[in-house]
Amino acid sequence: MLLDVIGCSPAWPNPGQAHAGYLVTASSGERLLLDCGPGVLSRLRKRERLPIDAIAITHLHLDHWGDLVPWCWLRGPDAQRGALRPELWLPPGGLASLDRFAALFGSDRMFERTFVVKEYSPGEPFTTAGCQVEAIPVAHYDVQSFGFRVVDDAVLSYSGDSAPCEALGELAESADLFLCEATLSKASDDSEPRGHLTAEEAGEAAGTARLLLVHRPAELGAAAGAELAVPDLHIEL
Repeated sequence: MLLDVIGCSPAWPNPGQAHAGYLVTASSGERLLLDCGPGVLSRLRKRERLPIDAIAITHLHLDHWGDLVPWCWLRGPDAQRGALRPELWLPPGGLASLDRFAALFGSDRMFERTFVVKEYSPGEPFTTAGCQVEAIPVAHYDVQSFGFRVVDDAVLSYSGDSAPCEALGELAESADLFLCEATLSKASDDSEPRGHLTAEEAGEAAGTARLLLVHRPAELGAAAGAELAVPDLHIEL
């Protein structure tokens, strides 16, 4: 299993960077994109990483799905090479949400013409792009949000956006790599109910798993004892 960091910005983009997008290449060679925030599609095209076999979205905050909109207008050689529509896995109720977005951003059923749209169920593993994926609910303000465990010949876990919660330990257990958000400098910077973590809280959630901090503001930089995700980081698991 290979991981390529396409974008890892928090809700506001770090200078010159894209929002959330993590490309997993399975042992089969198939490619799964975890989240698809603004700027991700541009960077995928720049690095000639299209076509993609599947996309899985943790939650419907714009910085985690926004580039699905321009993806619907993708034309030319990339679209011809990737004539098979990628699977698009959404949280429960996600298809109805995209239908509402389509009425605002484009045309009816534009997402269904571009993707093979499916919804995952909490705690029920699904198979896509050569991987088994399990979506685990996490705490993120009052928004329905999930983290992912991606299993192939290694285990990659991804927190999505989350406040401290028991589910993070479940995500990280036995993982070869845990991508965990660390948006905050201190817990008191968040609102109630909380939606994000400090680097220290991410470290506690990771346990013995290798930790890679994501969704980290450039203003905060790295944290002591933790690896920090940066665009174009490539990791072989």
